[in-house]
Parts: sequence; structure tokens; C-alpha cells
Amino acid sequence: MGRGAKTGLIIVAIILIVVLGSYSYIKGMYNSLVTLDEGVTAAWAQVENQLQRRMDLIPNYVETVKGYARHEREVFLKVTEARAKVAGAGSIKDKIAANSELTAALSRLLLVVERYPDLKANQNFMRLQDELAGTENRIAVERRRYNEAVRAYNVRIRRFPINIFAGIFGFTRAAFFEAAEAAKEPPKVKF
Repeated sequence: MGRGAKTGLIIVAIILIVVLGSYSYIKGMYNSLVTLDEGVTAAWAQVENQLQRRMDLIPNYVETVKGYARHEREVFLKVTEARAKVAGAGSIKDKIAANSELTAALSRLLLVVERYPDLKANQNFMRLQDELAGTENRIAVERRRYNEAVRAYNVRIRRFPINIFAGIFGFTRAAFFEAAEAAKEPPKVKF
């Protein structure tokens, strides 16, 4: 084999190594982005499971309270409207906003409950309230897990050089599940 043939073979080998290395890097990067993206989707599905559980409990809770507090129509109407918005929300951002509104409406409903000591002694109501409180805790846990998945995903797609490929492959930032502005202020209790 001549000197030119050896040099050509070395160049081809180097090019092949660079191509295979680049392919492996891009493939690994893409697959890690897909894994993180699916993690965000799975975490959101868990949030939705808990939100659906709350949606299923709310009508029973409202009906029980209605039996004691018939003149609190505005509060019941707000809860019902907020629940309908959650059911009709399409995107994750819309669902987050609708659930924030529902949380605020439920806070007002809980204030109504405080005015009725007989209601708080009712066993059916107590079971429903415990279920709702447990569900709210589950929502908080799943929301935290979702936000952790979103953070990991968003950090990954923003890092160089992955950010270049993330844009090319269509990976975009995911939305965090943040508390509504109304939730940052304590509810006003009036007797």
C-alpha cells in the first residue's frame, strides 16, 4: 500500500469517526429531550388526575353546603362557573388559569362553611371535606412534581449547544403551574 493510500484511508477513518460520533451525540441529545418532554407530559397527566378527582368531589360538596346555606347563591355560582371553566379549558396554560380560579372559588366556599357550625358537625360533610382536603394535598404534590419536570426540561433545552438542536427539532419551553395572584392574599373571614 502506498503512502497516498494510507493517508486516504486515515482521512476516511477520521471522517467516519467524526460522523459516527456526531450522529451518536445528536441521537443521544434528541432522545434525552424526548425523555424529558415525556416526563413533563406524564407529570401533567398526574396533575390532571388529581384535578379530575377534585372536579368529581365538588358537586357533592356544594350540594351538601347548599342544604345549610341556601342564601349563599353567589358563592355556589362562582364555584360552578369556575368548575365549568376547568372542564372547558384546552391548553395547559388555560387549565392552570382555570384551576387557579377554581381554587379561589373553593376558598370562598370554605369561608361560607365556617359560618355554619351545624354543617361542620354533619358526618357526610366531614367526609367530603376530608376527601377534598386530601385531594388538594395530592394536587400540591403532583403540581410540585410537574414543576420539577418542567424545570429539568426547560433547563435542558436552554443549555448550549442543545438549545440549537432543540429549536431545530421543535422543542419549546413548557409552562410552570404557578399560583394565581389571588391565591397570594389570605382570604377575608367575615362573620
